[in-house]
Amino acid sequence: MSVPPASIVVPTRDRAGYLDVALRSIAPQAADAGAEVIVVVDGPDPESVAVARRHGAHAIAHAEPRGPNAARNAGWQAGEGELAIFVDDDVEAPRTWLPALLAAAAATPERDVFAGPIRAAIEGGGPRSCGRDDPPITTLDHGAADVDVPVGWSANLAIRRAALETVGGFDESIPVGAGDEEEWQERYRSTGGQVRYVAAAGLDHRRAGADATLRALARAQFRRGRAARLQDVRKGVAPSRAAELRLAAACAGHTVLSACPNGATLTAHALGRAREAFGRRPEAPAA
Repeated sequence: MSVPPASIVVPTRDRAGYLDVALRSIAPQAADAGAEVIVVVDGPDPESVAVARRHGAHAIAHAEPRGPNAARNAGWQAGEGELAIFVDDDVEAPRTWLPALLAAAAATPERDVFAGPIRAAIEGGGPRSCGRDDPPITTLDHGAADVDVPVGWSANLAIRRAALETVGGFDESIPVGAGDEEEWQERYRSTGGQVRYVAAAGLDHRRAGADATLRALARAQFRRGRAARLQDVRKGVAPSRAAELRLAAACAGHTVLSACPNGATLTAHALGRAREAFGRRPEAPAA
């Protein structure tokens, strides 16, 4: 039996509807390329297990939630592909996505890590922005050419198995959103490795239904703000509490003065950072 060229790992938890859309776009590409799809269900969730199996994916179910990095580790360790491709359960990939990643890996053997563009796909277009703000969901865009970049995001990230075996797996102690995938890339870059951005390997990062409302997006951004603060603490670059409050005030002012609905999500993110800063013992501010 031949070794698959890639193992596509999809961590998921209680989002069977999103997972169904993701696998509907990914599974046919995997079949065409001879790649395997591994869905890691992070906790009791029989509906997601059923969705994974319906699309022909191998399903691994954790008895209790262990976090996204534990799911990623379980996925790549269970796979056999030379390339481990990590995606989130809320993506939708065009048919050009997997061929572009595999072609880039074959054409640049000196690179071990590949990151593709991530486009916001919010049902209804998302909250109106004044044009100066990023969408309230993870995106990545480094232009139309392949270039080396500092970091890629786990919604669209490929890593050679040899690099994972050399550097080690993902740190399972890091909470979701607090640099869970970034910490591995920090270790990888410390060995002299580089991350390659593959412009043709883009996919969509989705929010649909109730998740696409301004209220839901703001709540998600509040949680992301708390996680971002934790990441800065981990890296030793956390701003002072006063700086976090100033940021929250500036975002709120921007929202009102610019009549920018998307500013509400920026404010929520800043308030999440401030909440985390004041909910813990003071850390030394960044220099």
